[in-house]
Amino acid sequence: QVSLVESGGGLVQAGGSLRLSCAASGPVFNFNAMGWYRQAPGKQRDLVAFIAQHDAVVYAESVEGRFTISRDNAKKTTYLQMNSLKPEDTAVYFCKACGVTCLVESAYDEWGQGTQVIVSS
Repeated sequence: QVSLVESGGGLVQAGGSLRLSCAASGPVFNFNAMGWYRQAPGKQRDLVAFIAQHDAVVYAESVEGRFTISRDNAKKTTYLQMNSLKPEDTAVYFCKACGVTCLVESAYDEWGQGTQVIVSS
């Protein structure tokens, strides 16, 4: 079984940067992709970005050009570099190991516990 632990969240001013990390333990290579999602208060959880096999990446339009997803297979860690942060980026950010694809839910998905990001104006 895979366990995911996010870190790197915090409070930052608008225009600043944060790097989130998602450290995995267990057979993470059984999953097709790793994704980052976020959930703001009172809103649904949305896909931010995911990285699939052969390092193909997909970003939500709202973060394109500002966020970068990457991974270090040796460390079994997935990163989300967030630059030019805006107050609307405030949310709890979750890491997910996607069993099939990060575009749809699957019974094979595994989630982390989330890390809070607050961007002040």
